[in-house]
Amino acid sequence: MQADIGIPQVQTKKIVDVLHRLLADEHIILTKTRNYHWNIRGSSFMELHKFYESQYELLTNLIDEIAERVTQLGDTAIGTMKEFLETTRLEEGPYHHQQDQQIKRLLEDHQTLCKHLREDIDQSDKYDDPVTTDFLTGVLAQHEKMAWMLRSFLK
Repeated sequence: MQADIGIPQVQTKKIVDVLHRLLADEHIILTKTRNYHWNIRGSSFMELHKFYESQYELLTNLIDEIAERVTQLGDTAIGTMKEFLETTRLEEGPYHHQQDQQIKRLLEDHQTLCKHLREDIDQSDKYDDPVTTDFLTGVLAQHEKMAWMLRSFLK
């Protein structure tokens, strides 16, 4: 059922498209983070194992909030791996077992996602949806923080 919350349906569809791309991106970065958590090797094993776990828990919560925003707008959130892979703006692989390569890859993804989120915020602002704009700004802040934490591991 379409939500009647003051946003025209044509604009709601565009906002949902933005959220679906973000939902797909978040699933890709979550999958990488979990893969690295499971397969970490090296001298910082325990530290990175715990770090990756904290990151994928945060990403899982973000994913839930994004999907819920889609449904608040009266639409259905995408939810299959096929849809995520078709919609994402990130690359799925390759996966690495070397710590520095894992960190660099995740850092690149978070930084790329930050750039996309800035574009998404501009788009949602054009559709007169301050709630989604504010929500996306919060998601951007989370990814900036995760990128900063990943950069702290690099020399």
